[in-house]
This record gives sequence, structure tokens and C-alpha cells, in this order.
Amino acid sequence: MDIEYVRSRFIKHFDGTTGSIYTSPGRINLIGEHTDYNGGFVFPGAINKGMIAEIKPNGTDKVRAYSIDLKDYIEFGLNEEDQPRTSWARYIFGVCREMIKLGVKVKGFNTAFAGDVPLGAGMSSSAALESTYAYALNDLFGENKIDKFTLAKVGQATEHNYCGVKCGIMDQFASVFGKKDSLIRLDCRNMEYQYYPFKPIGYKLVLIDSVVKHELASSAYNKRRQSCENVVNFIKKQYPHVEFLRDISFDMLNEAKGNISQEDYMRAQYIIEEIQRVRDVCKALDIEDYETVGKKMYETHYGMSKLYEVSCEELDFLNECAIQHGVTGSRIMGGGFGGCTINLVKDELYDTFIHETIDRYKHKFNCTPKIYDVIISDGSRKLV
Repeated sequence: MDIEYVRSRFIKHFDGTTGSIYTSPGRINLIGEHTDYNGGFVFPGAINKGMIAEIKPNGTDKVRAYSIDLKDYIEFGLNEEDQPRTSWARYIFGVCREMIKLGVKVKGFNTAFAGDVPLGAGMSSSAALESTYAYALNDLFGENKIDKFTLAKVGQATEHNYCGVKCGIMDQFASVFGKKDSLIRLDCRNMEYQYYPFKPIGYKLVLIDSVVKHELASSAYNKRRQSCENVVNFIKKQYPHVEFLRDISFDMLNEAKGNISQEDYMRAQYIIEEIQRVRDVCKALDIEDYETVGKKMYETHYGMSKLYEVSCEELDFLNECAIQHGVTGSRIMGGGFGGCTINLVKDELYDTFIHETIDRYKHKFNCTPKIYDVIISDGSRKLV
């Protein structure tokens, strides 16, 4: 994404002067899916696609914002009753309000922004936008600087309070805390985190977007959460220390097997195995064992498809293509029922794998998958 292009649009739409330029990335999650609400680990990394915004205080109490990609301009005040109707502007307004609640003396500003995080592909374009403005407002208006973890929470609170999405913290956390050539193991129970090296020389990390999203995603998500809670609630009677599925061993699960449904058992089995897979991948990365990383990715796909049952025909087809081409690792990334697979591919296999997968997918589903190469990159920062 071009800084100079964002600057040229800012100059054109405002008073001809320039401000400061900030950026935040989108993210991938290598492994650890549906583990967050079960007290487990997630394993995200920031990517080399994100949002760039130029911002300059304008001496008023109004925000004047221009979306370069949408060619849309809006003005709004900074009081609660000034909330804009336009959906993209609510992200910026929400961040302003959440920063004000934290005591930051946010004043009016001019801003233009653009992004290259693909929308709807599960790389968290909204978190990138929120993190960019949280970081920028902290830098421009914060007398006592807010720590990075609080900035991530500002983005999460914006989603909850102004955009109607009850998201977890992973997306904003990865966007703010991202570090080049590193993934982050985030413990969703206590928010402790640790960086692990991820620089797979000889491999490419590529997302293949199925360009489908099946309607049952939200209701199915709620059902799976309920299954997890059912198992926890039953086992807790015998083992009072149990708070999440993370606290449950296979011995405990098997002990309860006759008293819970087969469906609930399968959901719990997947989660317990997935939490362990994150630990296994961390150990593998410590010794740069990318073959084991890939093996665990395939195991995750199998678990999400057959045990958690959140896959779909298109994603299973993409995973099967990866297996047939000798790809090191491949799995569903995200909640499921559409979206992307994430693939760890040896350089020498890449061209054939991508070309033939696109052809076969088009022939079978009559639509063309989108390809996104990603590199693990730094988090929120000031560029100019």
C-alpha cells in the first residue's frame, strides 16, 4: 500500500497541508481456532496488509474523515449523540469515544485512510482500522500515554459498543502487538503472551479465499459454544476447579462420556486436541520444524471438519487439493462455513499448487478463489 497515494488524497481533500501517517496490519491465525472462548490459546501474527491513515488536528471539535477506497466523506462531532450513521465512520467515532472515556483529550482532526486488507477474507480489516486510530490518537492527543494492551481493548470496545459485534480480543491484539517474523501465542484465559519465531525460509504462507460464506455461521457458532458449556457444566460437578474446556483432560472427558451427548463429546474432543496442538506448534517453531507445524495444521482442519463440523464442501475441497499437491500444511482459518484456508507451501510447489487449485476450483464450483500471499510483519506504528 502506497503512503504517497494516501498523502496525495489527504492534501487534495483538505487544506493542502500534511499531517502524520500511521498504519496497523491485518492478521492471520496459524492455529488455535475456537479455542478463545474455551480459555485456550490462539496463535496469530500481523501481516503485510493493513490500513494507512493520515491525520492532522484541525483546531475544531469536528472530525472530518475521507475514506479513499469508498470515495466517501463524512463529518461528525465527538460527543455521544454525534454518532454517525455511516458504518465505516462508526469505527473511527467509536475509537474516539473510547479514548475519551480513558481520559485522552481528543480534539477534532482531518483524516484520510485506505487499506489493502481484503474485506470478508478473515484478516480483520476492522481491527486494523481501529488499531490505526487508537495508536494515532494516543500519539497525537495522549498526555499520559496509554499502553498497547489498552489500545487493543479500545478496538474491542469499539466493536462491542458502536459496531454491534461481540468479538474477542485476538484481532486487535495481533494488530497492535504484531512483530516482524514472529507469531504470538496469546493465552485467552489470563492474556499472557509470548513471541515465537516464524521465518519459514523456503516456504510461502498463502491464503486461498473460497469466496463463499454460508448463512448458518452465526447460529452454528452459538450452538458450538453451548456444547462446550454443556460439557464444562457437567464435569464441573465432579471437578469444581474446572472453568473452561482447557481445564479438562481426556480422562475426565471420557469419564463423562455416558452422560453427555455424542455431539457435545465431539465438540469437546476437538477443543482439547486443538489447545494441545497450539502447544505442539510452539515447540516445533522453537526448533524451526515446519514439517510438524504443517502436520498440526492438517490435524486442525480434520478436527474442524469432522469433530467441530464447521467446514463446508468448498473448504474441504481446497484442503484436499493441498494434500494432493504435497503442501506442508493447510487448514480452515477462522470460524468456518466459508472464508479462507491458510497454507504453508514449499517454494518449489507453489506455482503448480496455486495454478492447478484455481483451475480445479473454478471447474467444480463455477467461481474463482482469491489468492493472498502474506508475510508476518510489524504491528501498529507511526510511518511519517
